Amino acid sequence: MRAATGTQFSVAFGDSRATITELAAGLRGLVLNGVEVVREYPEQSLPPMGQGIVLVPWPNRIAKGAWVLDGVKQQLDITEPSTGNATHGLLRNTAYSVAEEGEGFLTLRARVFPQHGYPFLLDTSVSYEISEAGLTVTHAITNESDSPAPVAVGAHPYFVIGSTPTEDLTLTIAADTVFEYDDAFIPTAEVPVDDAGLDLRAGRHLSEVDLNHAFGSLTETGGQNIHTLVAPDGQRVELWTDSNFAYVQAYNPREFPFETGTGMAIALEPMTAPANAFNTGEGLHWVEPGASWMLSWGVRYRPAS
Repeated sequence: MRAATGTQFSVAFGDSRATITELAAGLRGLVLNGVEVVREYPEQSLPPMGQGIVLVPWPNRIAKGAWVLDGVKQQLDITEPSTGNATHGLLRNTAYSVAEEGEGFLTLRARVFPQHGYPFLLDTSVSYEISEAGLTVTHAITNESDSPAPVAVGAHPYFVIGSTPTEDLTLTIAADTVFEYDDAFIPTAEVPVDDAGLDLRAGRHLSEVDLNHAFGSLTETGGQNIHTLVAPDGQRVELWTDSNFAYVQAYNPREFPFETGTGMAIALEPMTAPANAFNTGEGLHWVEPGASWMLSWGVRYRPAS
């Protein structure tokens, strides 16, 4: 039977391998240096809780799916009925096609067509490359419209470190601020992490926190934003982003659907803008007609020392 997420692509280098789906160009599974760092979900399943999907032309939510462009109200489809919001962009149910592939890399491509609520034509691609350094993911957005297009980009990977229970991992997020939000998960304020009781700069045990929060004011190290998960034995997974990804969402649902039942998972979602950016303008990138925007993030694995 054909996989629910369409064609499955494998990108490999040595004992590292990424499984990529035709649907939403999703990262379905990832092994680095022989260690599973994204647990692969079954072929006949859709991405559980959005696992691995690419989020374009916005990540997270747009309040009530409504925003204003040049004085004209735009109305997106409501794709999160529980909150009445439009969530995670316009390509989460789209099949990508192969643009280029070779040893250790794959580039998939999809278009965003003009539609109610988003009257722009975008050509988008996402490239996955495996090397000794780990996984590198590069997004490219080209505006084929006649006017500037508002764009934000995100991804939705969930991480593991081998068989270590998620509750036993320590999460570090290099961020000085966190967003508070209302019952519909729309931000109401950006506050210091100390004030919100969510200072993860020195690391917090995931069993101690309940997260579905975007973090901002990220601290760069060597030109990258780096967030880490560490196992009790010292094994480490690092999510790194370039400076375009000025925000990161952390989400540790305790009811994630594993094959053996439900449990805690941890998503670390690189984002170029927080929720509701089409209304606030925060982090929103306007791509000029004919212009392209390229940006990257990736994953590294460090063994215990």
